[in-house]
Amino acid sequence: MDIQPDKKQVQVWSDWQKQLSEYLVDSVQRSIIFTDILRKRGNNYIKHIRSGQPPVLTFNYEMILNAKNFKHPANYALVRISDRRKKDAAPGHGERRQKTKDRPERPKRPIVIIDPRAGHGPGIGGSKRDSEIGMALEHGHPVYFILFYTDPIPGQTLPDVIEAIEIFIEKVVELHPYADAPAVMGNCQAGWAAALAYADRPGIGGPLVLNGAPLSYWSGVSGVNPMRYKGGLLGGVWVNSLLSDLGNGVFDGANLVLNMELLNPANTFWTKQYNVYSQLDTEEERYLNFEKWWGGFFMMNTEEIHYIVRNLFVGNKLERGELELREGQKLSLKNIDSPILVFASMGDNITPAQQALNWIPRVYSSVEDIKRHGQVIVYIVHKDIGHLGIFVAGSVAKKEHNQIIRNFDMIDFLPPGLYEMVIEGDIKSGKFTTDFAPRTFADIAAYDDGTADETDFSVVAKVSEANDNLYQLVARPWVKLWATELGAEIIRYLHPLRTQRYLFADINPLMRPLKNIASITRQNRKPAAADNLFTAMEKDFAAYIDGILDIYRDYRDLNQESLFKQIYGSDWLRLLFPPVEAELSKEAQEVLADHDKRLEAMEQGGVAEGLIRIYMATAKINQGIKRKHYEIGTEIALTHKVLSKLRPAKFKKIMQEQTAILQADEDKAINALSVLIKDKDDRMEALSIARRLFLADGAYNDAEKMMLEKIKKGLQL
Repeated sequence: MDIQPDKKQVQVWSDWQKQLSEYLVDSVQRSIIFTDILRKRGNNYIKHIRSGQPPVLTFNYEMILNAKNFKHPANYALVRISDRRKKDAAPGHGERRQKTKDRPERPKRPIVIIDPRAGHGPGIGGSKRDSEIGMALEHGHPVYFILFYTDPIPGQTLPDVIEAIEIFIEKVVELHPYADAPAVMGNCQAGWAAALAYADRPGIGGPLVLNGAPLSYWSGVSGVNPMRYKGGLLGGVWVNSLLSDLGNGVFDGANLVLNMELLNPANTFWTKQYNVYSQLDTEEERYLNFEKWWGGFFMMNTEEIHYIVRNLFVGNKLERGELELREGQKLSLKNIDSPILVFASMGDNITPAQQALNWIPRVYSSVEDIKRHGQVIVYIVHKDIGHLGIFVAGSVAKKEHNQIIRNFDMIDFLPPGLYEMVIEGDIKSGKFTTDFAPRTFADIAAYDDGTADETDFSVVAKVSEANDNLYQLVARPWVKLWATELGAEIIRYLHPLRTQRYLFADINPLMRPLKNIASITRQNRKPAAADNLFTAMEKDFAAYIDGILDIYRDYRDLNQESLFKQIYGSDWLRLLFPPVEAELSKEAQEVLADHDKRLEAMEQGGVAEGLIRIYMATAKINQGIKRKHYEIGTEIALTHKVLSKLRPAKFKKIMQEQTAILQADEDKAINALSVLIKDKDDRMEALSIARRLFLADGAYNDAEKMMLEKIKKGLQL
């Protein structure tokens, strides 16, 4: 009896064989091309090294200053971005005010962007068009970039670097005398470095933007932010001292990059590579461009890395006002008198949002304390973007950085206080609305799970200091005796992050035939269909591997956290190294004299002071300046017969003074308007300006009506 196979089964079997054959061809081709991409990565790395590891900028630039020629030299330089469309071109050096037919226009303020020197090289802030530099150019600002070189100057210290940054900012101010003070945007490490410069030299620049920059080094959420425990588990700063000594006085930045890579093993060992393997027809260029920056390893002197780890990451001295750039001169973040904007993300596992924000309630005793110091602090918290995404992601550039740059001038006009920058809108359309919502310290505390866990880190700081002193006394002389430049070079060459690039580069003879094989494969590329059964199985398997590595990471992190708490929470260790109890700065009594000074200035000034006082009163009644109020106020300032004659710096100084006076006693300040504006016609004009500002939204609300009546009464009209 003949058994005829079912036609349906035959068809299924045939489809299965076809899909398998299709998948095998596709997977072999992808394997060849992916290996060739790794070869290109290795070649790019070697080429980048041989060319001196220049910045990975997509923009042209011209040299302005090189810090290697300074009195205290450093491996930093100031350049001006020159890649600019003609319609965006800003006035050049020695620029003066330009006029249009309608009204005079002040030149755009310059923007200075600094990339992190934390293992990698410079340029990530401008590695593509949709970036911080790209957005600044889009808005027509003169753009400057502070870059750095691979090797530090012998004897270079962190204070030398901060001094170089200060000189660079001063140079930008000199080149743009008629513009507002430059805004400085610091990414990660460059953020806290810029904060040191601002604290060391108050008033040196305009708004300071801290993108993913840690200033509260002990902060974080238990079970979520494991990176902060690593220093304690290794015994503190002595490990960095050892690595520097083995490097013959130079610390290899590849060690910092490796720390970041090991933080997320799933991404490092699997996801990043699989993403390219599975989408190599579209991902190759993006991957190679990113790896060019990610694989650029930059060095630090022993003195630099030791100062940074001992005083900042382990010692946490900046937040507590104990950091000394120069002997006997302690820095306080309260010295910063320029507006500060903090950009953090809840998805950042390298600089958690708590490390970016918690310094605010530690340095200031209250929001009122911020106001008393005349400070404006604005923060943005992204929901989920990762650390690098804060200054790399195109979506962030188009939204957050675009709006930050667009609103620099508006931030200058905010009354002192704490605000959250709330951005709403659609990235595709490019239309956004931005508001500055007043916030309290409770809003910042809501991102954390308390500060009790930070007590252990004060024990770490003391143990670290003891271990480092012991290492320097006992071990360092022997390590230095045997350390040579040749040995240091061998150690650097054998670093795993370098060897993986060398092995897949053309310097490995086994890789040389791959170029031609990959070229033929690309010409005959036959990708599997999107609905291929085996491609789907591959993706499921990849997700499984990713999940396994995530489980390993979570298990490792929880065990490290538990071990850390067992060691540094133990009673016997705390007897030897007593913890420092957390203390918030309390300065509630110091401001009585400030209030007296403000009250004394109630009736000092003229028409300009009176008009600006009215403008700031409208901002106060609306709980901050709205965009429409700002635009109308700017137009008035540029066209008014008195206000238009004021230089930007003078205008903003008066604005800050009038804001302080209003905060001291609003009623007395409004009642004194007639003393400042003596002429009746000027008073009528002032009342008209107040009405125009309040009508920016189209109608008066009840609070605006009440304030308008107070202003009218204060003007005696």
